[in-house]
Amino acid sequence: MLVTLSIRDIVLIDRLDLDFAAGMSVLTGETGAGKSILLDSLSLALGARGDADLVRNGAAQGQVTAVFDVAGDHPVRLFLRENEVDDDGDIILRRIQTADGRTRAFVNDQPVSAGLLRQAGGLLVEIHGQHDDRALVDPESHRALIDVFGGLTNVAASVADAHSTFRSAEKAVVEHERRIEAARNEADYLRSSSEELSKLKPEAGEEEHLAARRTDMMQVEKIAGDLSEAFETLNGSASPISELASLLRRIERKADQVPQLLAQPVRTLSEALDQS
Repeated sequence: MLVTLSIRDIVLIDRLDLDFAAGMSVLTGETGAGKSILLDSLSLALGARGDADLVRNGAAQGQVTAVFDVAGDHPVRLFLRENEVDDDGDIILRRIQTADGRTRAFVNDQPVSAGLLRQAGGLLVEIHGQHDDRALVDPESHRALIDVFGGLTNVAASVADAHSTFRSAEKAVVEHERRIEAARNEADYLRSSSEELSKLKPEAGEEEHLAARRTDMMQVEKIAGDLSEAFETLNGSASPISELASLLRRIERKADQVPQLLAQPVRTLSEALDQS
């Protein structure tokens, strides 16, 4: 049951705290006395759509807190536990409405969405009035009403638990199938890798041997480049061999005049040109 309703800065109300005793409570008063404001305030705490016009003129925000004393097996407690909201003690619904139109919702001082607050409020209070939605005609509540009427609440809870267990098992099966498929793909990969290694026929120390061979080949490639450059220098367009050959012929013509001086240089230069 609703035990306390606290209102701060809502419409014309500055501060109001109402405590309700066991049994039926009746609020009476003439038109304009504020009965609708109390009902609108309670609706706000139960998750109704917020409205900046609800905030008292001059206030930055309004706030409504509704405290409910419910049994330990009340459906709202199961609902809160399923949504990881603490349900120890009384159920306290609180809604803050700011003057700029924003709202914040709390259940047992834990921030929640407006939708979750509305669902929790729907499990706690039914509002019937001339211009209000009637919970009795809400299709979503029919099954619960039938279960209560037929005394099937415990059976329905058992079915819900069984369905939850079934869904958990179903998810576990899907996860196991995913893991089996992953293991199968891994096995295919390892099998393929093993077959490739078998075709390569690796030997002990082969990696070091191939690394050394690669190093030798790199050195040979570098030496080949140097030799090619040397060959181009000696035989290319800028080769000095033709000039040296011309000089040799000129010296040879004069070698007879001073053989003691030119014989050895002519012989050495001739051998060098022959070897080039």
